Amino acid sequence: MRILSVDPGQKNIGIALSDELGISANPLTIIKHVQREKDAAEIAKIALEKKAELIIVGQSLDEDGKPTFEGRRSARFAKALCAKTDIPIKLWDESYSTQDARQTAINMGVSRKKRRGHLDDIAAAVILQSYLDSHRN
Repeated sequence: MRILSVDPGQKNIGIALSDELGISANPLTIIKHVQREKDAAEIAKIALEKKAELIIVGQSLDEDGKPTFEGRRSARFAKALCAKTDIPIKLWDESYSTQDARQTAINMGVSRKKRRGHLDDIAAAVILQSYLDSHRN
């Protein structure tokens, strides 16, 4: 089953995609945040093109497991996305995904200059890999 992952941000939205077996996550693209409904329509289109059967939306949680301010924004985004597609959507804890993405880029040998750019697609892959690992049989 192919799964699409979304890391919604204030400026950029990272997108990652799993392989067909649902084993590994790979960064796919970054789209610029425009407006919630337009962004949701764009992601729904990508999910359809990539034949995704599930969409994971990253949601930040506090230490008590409750959504943070950004986590509540993610929930509103997921709701907007639900209105644009019939593909099931799940919220998934994205805690530390940006830090993990930065470390992943370092481990991959990405130069410091290039790491100053956007890591949103890698963060989406980190979120998706976390989901895949937790649901492995």
